[in-house]
Amino acid sequence: MARSAAKDKAEGSPPAVSVIVVAYQSGPTLIRCLDALAAQTFGDFEVILADNASTDGAPQAAAQAHPEVRFVENGANLGFAAGVNRAARLANGRWLALINPDAYADPDWLAELTAAADACPEVRCFGSRQLMAQDPSRLDGLGDVMSLPGFPFRGGYRGRDPGPLPVGEAFSACGGAMLVDRELFLAMGGFEERLFCYCEDVDFGYRLRLAGEPTLIVPSAVVRHEGSAASGGARSDFATFHGTRNRLWVFVKCTPPLLLWTTWPLHLATTVALFARHAVAGEFASPWRGLMAGLRGLPLAWRMRRETQALRRRGSGAILQAMTWNPLDLLFRRVVLKPYRPTPPPPPNR
Repeated sequence: MARSAAKDKAEGSPPAVSVIVVAYQSGPTLIRCLDALAAQTFGDFEVILADNASTDGAPQAAAQAHPEVRFVENGANLGFAAGVNRAARLANGRWLALINPDAYADPDWLAELTAAADACPEVRCFGSRQLMAQDPSRLDGLGDVMSLPGFPFRGGYRGRDPGPLPVGEAFSACGGAMLVDRELFLAMGGFEERLFCYCEDVDFGYRLRLAGEPTLIVPSAVVRHEGSAASGGARSDFATFHGTRNRLWVFVKCTPPLLLWTTWPLHLATTVALFARHAVAGEFASPWRGLMAGLRGLPLAWRMRRETQALRRRGSGAILQAMTWNPLDLLFRRVVLKPYRPTPPPPPNR
């Protein structure tokens, strides 16, 4: 693994970055992911490979091919959220870089992220430009967007890559390729493990927003993402079930009081419209099961809400500013990056 940036560091000193890869039935994508990390031009990092009890042998083979990697066997499928949290507690770096096992980082991925962190020392969370591995002319995502009805989406998903862009502010960063301050991540409680997987990154980004922490997207930090390789694809039953359930829980859990009570009719109307699309596409069963699970779990979501809102330092006005109000952004999954302007922390509001 490259270590050019670390050669002047003292022997045994901790790395600047701990890269976390959580694997579950990742197949041949995993070793390609680790190969790309080994080719990074930035060298001051460690890699933690956390395996959620895969049975395909891919993590063991990848760890053998890359003996410099710290291999952690979790012994059970903890889900992405808990898998990352456990690895984060083991990490030595000041920064955590999360990357999916089916994502392949360009050689300067870490260099670009850490350069942005150096340039904006007041920011502690950064996201990447994700391209589709099968067709790099199209985006897999350029920051996560939160719409006014409380529906999150990956900005630009499946759209044409717009080319060079400046660093900009997004509502949140996709957990498939992000950089976050380890101390902040742990202080925030990490990812919400009760979500298991899907939307846990949106939930974390929302909690950062509520705490007054901005998220910047670094378009020059590029990864190429296969997309839900372990769960059968982005429209698999597993992905659709968890995405539908967790979207409702995140809306209930994170939305500030005034915004929650004024936007729930929009959330309901958008849910109805989305289910109409599911019905036309002949994929009604999985989202319906996810919605029913979400509704049955509303008491849990409300308990999670009390925990989240108790730590809130920003109110509905700040969240409204970070959202998109344009329904066409949601309809067409458009990229929404806003110019970043550091602001002094205002007093908490409601």
